[in-house]
Amino acid sequence: MDNGASSYRRFLEGDDSALAALIEEYRLPLQMFIYSFTGDYDAAEEAAIETFVKLAVKKPKYNGKASFKTWLYRIGRNAALDYIRKTCKNNTVSIEESGGAAAEGLSPEDLYLKEEKNRMLAESMKKLKPEYYTVLWLKYFDNLQIKDISKIIRRSDGNTKMILSRAREALRIQLGKDGFDYED
Repeated sequence: MDNGASSYRRFLEGDDSALAALIEEYRLPLQMFIYSFTGDYDAAEEAAIETFVKLAVKKPKYNGKASFKTWLYRIGRNAALDYIRKTCKNNTVSIEESGGAAAEGLSPEDLYLKEEKNRMLAESMKKLKPEYYTVLWLKYFDNLQIKDISKIIRRSDGNTKMILSRAREALRIQLGKDGFDYED
């Protein structure tokens, strides 16, 4: 049982501090994942809060068939899809901050080039099908395994691998169209 699952179990047994630990650990990654669906930071924050409220109030059963993170992301995904249905907005995503970790030791020119590449990547990824964007995000930004991604997007492992392969190819083509330099 992973840390999230044990914390959730402790919460269900009456330890309210365990829910606070879950929120502390998963809030930001869940918000960024939800943002990939909504394209709106405020909506992503609201849907993440809604996800944790659901845990606290409805106390859904975690059966352990998937990792706790996968289970939690599925709940968050459903909250994001509910938001999209309510607002009827297009799925747009910005990942400009995804490479935004402090780049110590980089010259201002190198830092600018890195930020420009991240911007180009974000713009290119916005042009992909939402399903492609989702699997790329989960694989490369959330570092999830194929089996976990499969459960989140409700596809078989083989189908998820195929979607990921097609998403990588679509991104490669889109980056080429957008003039991305592959030298690095």
